[in-house]
Amino acid sequence: MASPNIWRHPGTYETENRAFDPDGLVATAMAEVADWSGRDVLDIGCGTGFHLPWFAQTARSVVGVEPHPDLVRLAQRRTRRTAGVRVLQGTAQQLPLPDGSVDVAHARWAYFFGPGCEPGLAELARVLRRGGTAFVLDNDPSRSTFGAWFRRGYPHLPAPEEVERFWSMHGWTRRPVLTRWAFSSRTDLESVVRIELPTTVAEQVLSVHDGLEVDYAVNLWWRRF
Repeated sequence: MASPNIWRHPGTYETENRAFDPDGLVATAMAEVADWSGRDVLDIGCGTGFHLPWFAQTARSVVGVEPHPDLVRLAQRRTRRTAGVRVLQGTAQQLPLPDGSVDVAHARWAYFFGPGCEPGLAELARVLRRGGTAFVLDNDPSRSTFGAWFRRGYPHLPAPEEVERFWSMHGWTRRPVLTRWAFSSRTDLESVVRIELPTTVAEQVLSVHDGLEVDYAVNLWWRRF
């Protein structure tokens, strides 16, 4: 499935990545569940490779998998001098990795809506070693300012309780995190909102939201294999 925000606007999505979670709350929550120091890490849907150098600071090896060839090239360029990092073209449904080859898997916004991503979950079970941990980070539209914007923009998507039921039935644990966007300019905030929401909704929320920050709720789903 195409990701219109990063595929069509990689530069703006880079701005969004820099603005998201400036306090490191998601990273802290992940580290409290599983330590990836000295371990083999997989980043699914790695995009331009924004998180690959971060994992590589402590991991033994890092593999980024991304379906879009232009983003693969950007991620490879970003990490060409980073030891222990590879970037491969592939999908969550067909990961280009052998069985039992990674210890920690990370998918941020890659499995967005829960129901329908069963093939990708099966691939996670295949490539993770016994005792390995998978993380999936997605939006929590039931709370926060951005959550309300998201509900307005995408009312056709599964309800939060349906998504939660899906992950729970598949053995995943939910860890809610309330974080934020923090931008350095109003122009940056507006450009990101416009790639994340339909045009009408984006203009409506921007007309009433002041400042450079937006509180943003996410769910960190995790499972041990």
